Amino acid sequence: MSILKPTLLTTFRRVSSQSPCVAGPIEKLIEERINKELAPTSLKIINESHMHRHHAPMQGVESTETHFRVKVVSDKFAGTSMIKRHRLIYGLLANEMKAENGIHALALETKTPAEAEKTQAKQ
Repeated sequence: MSILKPTLLTTFRRVSSQSPCVAGPIEKLIEERINKELAPTSLKIINESHMHRHHAPMQGVESTETHFRVKVVSDKFAGTSMIKRHRLIYGLLANEMKAENGIHALALETKTPAEAEKTQAKQ
């Protein structure tokens, strides 16, 4: 029995502990670009910025959208290495990663639907 449905797009958001369901402009941009380029069957964007506010490089940074964990399942990853998958997503977000007060850290999990199913079967 397959848990992933090819036509289902799943999105999970957490901006901060104070506002658990509000997506900011950078998160929305991440979602838009990944949806447009990769047509994912599953996309989870988790804003972890609040967990890094105390780090030295974040002192004085006003943005609440600096650290994201992004989990993408897409058929477009078939036949590509993890490095190529990550480079593709970094390329989609290059300007935001270079911008002052932009994305500081991006943790990626990139899988094909078959890889995601295999991972879920092990759990």
